[in-house]
Amino acid sequence: MPTKKTKEKNKLHVEVVKQMLTLSTSAFGLVAALAWNSVIQEFVNTYVKRWLPNGSGIISLLIYAIIVTVLAVFITLQLSRLSQRLQED
Repeated sequence: MPTKKTKEKNKLHVEVVKQMLTLSTSAFGLVAALAWNSVIQEFVNTYVKRWLPNGSGIISLLIYAIIVTVLAVFITLQLSRLSQRLQED
């Protein structure tokens, strides 16, 4: 029969594993965000900037910000809908 001390030790291990999972998920999320950041910047530099006049850095940054915002909103909405569907089941 598990003792109180054993139960507390197991609870601590579970909490440590949960924290490690949260931290690693956050870290991989940051890495993925940075990768997407590079892709979007390259897209704007390759395909959008050539249609803009020279010296229009602020316009290309604005376009970049709009693209990132639209993607963030779209992905957040899709994940929220998925979460709601899973909670309904």
